[in-house]
Amino acid sequence: MAKIIVPISNGFEEIEAISIIDICRRANIEVTIAGVENIQTIGAHNIKIEADCKIENINSDDFDMIVLPGGLPNAYTLAKDKNVQKLLKEFKDKNKHIGAICAAPFALHEAGVLNENYTCYPSFEQKIRINGYHKNDAIVIDDNVITSRGPATAMSFALEIVNILCGEETYLNVKNGLLAV
Repeated sequence: MAKIIVPISNGFEEIEAISIIDICRRANIEVTIAGVENIQTIGAHNIKIEADCKIENINSDDFDMIVLPGGLPNAYTLAKDKNVQKLLKEFKDKNKHIGAICAAPFALHEAGVLNENYTCYPSFEQKIRINGYHKNDAIVIDDNVITSRGPATAMSFALEIVNILCGEETYLNVKNGLLAV
């Protein structure tokens, strides 16, 4: 069974985080939510999530992928947090999958793990770099790094994670069950 870690901090984008968690769990991917600041975290729109553990208790060897939801100030917190940055670098060094959506590719950039081609929430490319930015693509996959634009692309992003980790059959089963187009 594939395993992913989803780090969150206050101000995370709820649609993105919940889409990733829910859709991956529908595919029988084991999802661990790691609180960066506290176990209880409040999203950008005041929805509270209780994390499974704190980020400092995560061992990258236990997971196949790390996936960062966006939202503010969550994206900035993930970009500054030493534990998140350390994990991102370990995942890159171990050639494991890394995902980020919305403003969270900024955290990948800060860790030096963002590949050449990427997408993000419009305007965040100004904080990352213009070169390699795909402004019209909902999802960009460059080697083991997958990025996506924002809340409206969250379901497609999560389904692509399922496709990467579980294969096309599981991807199609989950996609069809969700009535996704």
